[in-house]
Amino acid sequence: MDFIQVGKITNTHGIKGEIKVYPLTDDINRFEKLKNLYIGDKKVKVTIEKTWYQKNLVILKFKEYNNINEVEVYKNEYLYIDEKDKISLPDDTYFIFDIIGCKVIDTNNNEIGIVTEVLTNISNDVYVVKDLHSHKEHLIPAVKQFVKKISIEEKKIVIEPIEGLIE
Repeated sequence: MDFIQVGKITNTHGIKGEIKVYPLTDDINRFEKLKNLYIGDKKVKVTIEKTWYQKNLVILKFKEYNNINEVEVYKNEYLYIDEKDKISLPDDTYFIFDIIGCKVIDTNNNEIGIVTEVLTNISNDVYVVKDLHSHKEHLIPAVKQFVKKISIEEKKIVIEPIEGLIE
């Protein structure tokens, strides 16, 4: 079974076993549609009993836990879904976990580096690309003006950089 990271447990909430989750998904409301999650590296399966929101966090109550002491051990653990439960994306839209690790080349087939991170808290996504030779990081806006082709199957992104974008 393959898993996809969807959130990080940041803290407990109250005394009845609820947890605060920082969502790692574009659609925070998708937690309401989920039935099961898997916690941490051991992938402990839990059933979602209740979901609500507080600012930019998701509060979850799992059927299996009823007090703070039972869930405290999960602080800073990641939450996962089974890959079969992932949502379908529109064309030309990709999961962040699919973009990370892609090799980036320019339209002349020159290697730029590897995507190590995707910044999402701005007007458009930005790919952080690490040059494996110089160890410099390049910030590539994820817009059609620069990104010409993405092949998740080949783990490859082709860009057409303007002068000064890659130095």
